Amino acid sequence: MSNDTRVKICGLTRPQDLLAVASAGAAYAGFVFFAKSPRHLEVEAARALALEAPVGLAKVALTVNASDAELERIVEAVPLDMLQLHGSESPERVAELRARFGLPIMKAVGVASEEDLPALVEYGRVVDQLLVDAKPPKGAELPGGNGLSFDWRLIAGRRWPVPWMLAGGLTPGNVREAIQLTGARQVDVSSGVESAPGVKDAARIAAFVEQAIVCA
Repeated sequence: MSNDTRVKICGLTRPQDLLAVASAGAAYAGFVFFAKSPRHLEVEAARALALEAPVGLAKVALTVNASDAELERIVEAVPLDMLQLHGSESPERVAELRARFGLPIMKAVGVASEEDLPALVEYGRVVDQLLVDAKPPKGAELPGGNGLSFDWRLIAGRRWPVPWMLAGGLTPGNVREAIQLTGARQVDVSSGVESAPGVKDAARIAAFVEQAIVCA
């Protein structure tokens, strides 16, 4: 298996999901700490899951405009490799959290048009990774995990100062096309490998990873 394309499966809630992610050869496992999401985990449940993760599987905590106290509780309890900020955190806030917690930071930036691209450059100066995601529709309850994609041609051939990951509406059926069109070396999926909201499907996870690494 090539290591050129790295896959993140986000929104894991059960031990069998972790096993499926590891067995498929994904590089990252994402845990969601956002009460409005069907994939939300309480800190204790996330800790139990993270402790079962095999060595080499990077554990990522997704938060949305979390307070310092909330982040401290998560970081102290859950063995993590990265924080993913998926809210409206400013570049200054991102830099502050990176310094405070000493963990690599991935910042999600929603894209719907060319007007959204400068933000990727701005955040690229203060993060360790960028998550290039579809911008949620106005009034959406969730900042991500909505199963929506964006026009991938907007970022075709573009590069930023840090590694980046493509997200938004990816499925086993379209991830190969998305990688070929954008040149992404990392991809992120949540709802695209579920049988129901918040319920991961092992066969879809395996199919997604297989399609992603075919492109490597």
